[in-house]
Amino acid sequence: MTPTAKSPTRHRRRGPALEAALLEAAWDELVQVGFAKLTMESVAARAGTGVAVLYRRWANKDELALSALERYRIDHPIGLPDTGTLRGDLLAALTAMGEARAAFFAVATATAFSGLLAGSGLTPAQIRDRILGEERTSRIATLYQRAHDRGEIDLERIPSAVLTLPFDLVRHDLVMDLKPVKPARIRSIVDELVLPLAQDG
Repeated sequence: MTPTAKSPTRHRRRGPALEAALLEAAWDELVQVGFAKLTMESVAARAGTGVAVLYRRWANKDELALSALERYRIDHPIGLPDTGTLRGDLLAALTAMGEARAAFFAVATATAFSGLLAGSGLTPAQIRDRILGEERTSRIATLYQRAHDRGEIDLERIPSAVLTLPFDLVRHDLVMDLKPVKPARIRSIVDELVLPLAQDG
């Protein structure tokens, strides 16, 4: 008696694995067709699932796009350098940020100006805070705390705006140019703006 052939078993994705697949599909749609042409149906089709699965997690494509941007940023972290000096740390951190985040900001900027700002009702600052999360503050705090502990700067005397300035300038350049920031520009930010302000603080 010949054994009965079994049909291949399909493994259904659930929980975090399913959500990760949905957000990856949404990111791919943002990259390939853009926010204006992205639909809940197109993301569901790319993910190989039903559209109802998406609507159980996100109310509309605005929320889905924001979550996809946030997830991509979380899944592609930027290392925090420890060169032994504030200047070295800033140069390394800003260079890594400019290289790693160029594609991300290109997609995020295109998404925002393709209807996300109007559709979500959020301000540019609110969208920035949503997709960047704690990256805007936690990594910066660690970098400067090391410099403070080494005696290079006195954090109590430096305005917070000075500490965020180099990172905000690099993000501005990424949004404006949609490509990695040039080394000369990064050196100028660090040597001509930030270090004089921080060390004179």
